[in-house]
Amino acid sequence: MSNGTLFIITAPSGAGKTSLVRRLLETDSNVRLSISHTTRNPRPGEINGKDYHFITEEEFFDMQARGDFLESAKVYGHHYGTSRAFIEAGMLKGHDMVLEIDWQGANQIRHLFQETTGIFILPPSLAELEKRLRARAQDSDDVIRARLVEARADMMHVADFDYVIINASFETALHELRSIVLVNRLRRSRQLETHADLFLKLIK
Repeated sequence: MSNGTLFIITAPSGAGKTSLVRRLLETDSNVRLSISHTTRNPRPGEINGKDYHFITEEEFFDMQARGDFLESAKVYGHHYGTSRAFIEAGMLKGHDMVLEIDWQGANQIRHLFQETTGIFILPPSLAELEKRLRARAQDSDDVIRARLVEARADMMHVADFDYVIINASFETALHELRSIVLVNRLRRSRQLETHADLFLKLIK
């Protein structure tokens, strides 16, 4: 069994990243989502252990001190961290692991895993991004304005990623995301590991 690929998926808030990843997971049984730990409170409908591991700041800092996180960051006043053990165990089982993190966390991960695939999801425009943020009805005007400012800063790091998806049409963006996953599975190095016995028979 070959090791899986680590996919890093980044996007400004409201670009549709979470919805795209959710659909990818529903249609591809070999993809696993890393569930981050966070100190923020659950949003309506979020479930502890499914959407995030919701923990206290004291618990977060204890885990951080033990080296339990591959990466951690403070975003909008709350702390987020990615479990090292969960990622490594999933990859060793041959699963493709997906991380939904910001560009800062992506940079931290790249220093630990050289073989990562970075995907940046963009909105079709800032006006559409603002429309989507307001449609969620989760944030105040001040928070939305702050998110739009932050989005501009986030999108300046798009050049650090291997692939870019512009989420103007959800179904098109989902097809592109699935295609990226498939292409990575067809890389020669991955195929050599996955089908080692077959290659030995063919080239002997």
